Amino acid sequence: MSTPFHSQTSHSSADGIVETHGGSHVLRFKRYLPHSIERVWAAITEPEQLVAWLAEADVDLSKGGRVQLRWLNTDEHGNSTVMNATITQLDPPRLLEYAGDIHGVLRWELQEVADGCILTFSSTLPAPHTRLRENLAGWHVHLDFLAEALDGQVIDWPDFPIDRWTRHYERYSRAVV
Repeated sequence: MSTPFHSQTSHSSADGIVETHGGSHVLRFKRYLPHSIERVWAAITEPEQLVAWLAEADVDLSKGGRVQLRWLNTDEHGNSTVMNATITQLDPPRLLEYAGDIHGVLRWELQEVADGCILTFSSTLPAPHTRLRENLAGWHVHLDFLAEALDGQVIDWPDFPIDRWTRHYERYSRAVV
């Protein structure tokens, strides 16, 4: 059974939702990107492009291949996050899924449309999970960074815009039903 975390009717269509399926929470975002599917695929799979919006990365782009993401922003104590994952599904340039030691299963689905593509991103986490709002805000801001990177803007990691994350976190916190 699926239950929404919050109603999207009161927020941007780019907002994330949380569905609960058995013992898992699925954080889901759907974004229209005015870029070719090949361009978006490169941005989510190539290490030199991933660092512009998500993290430093090592990617063995093959089913069963290893992925390591090293986030360059830090928490208030200066700690950064590293995810080690294995590619579980791969259908270039439409589907990439990997299961990791943190952030659960990350799934990137691309659908070509006439003037760009639709990205559906999900992160599946075990339930209960105490940091859903933090994760929603984090993925929201990283997907914003992806759109900006596709337009030629690169995130300034040493000066991470924590205020953008904070605004999303506060909004998601108010949206809990």
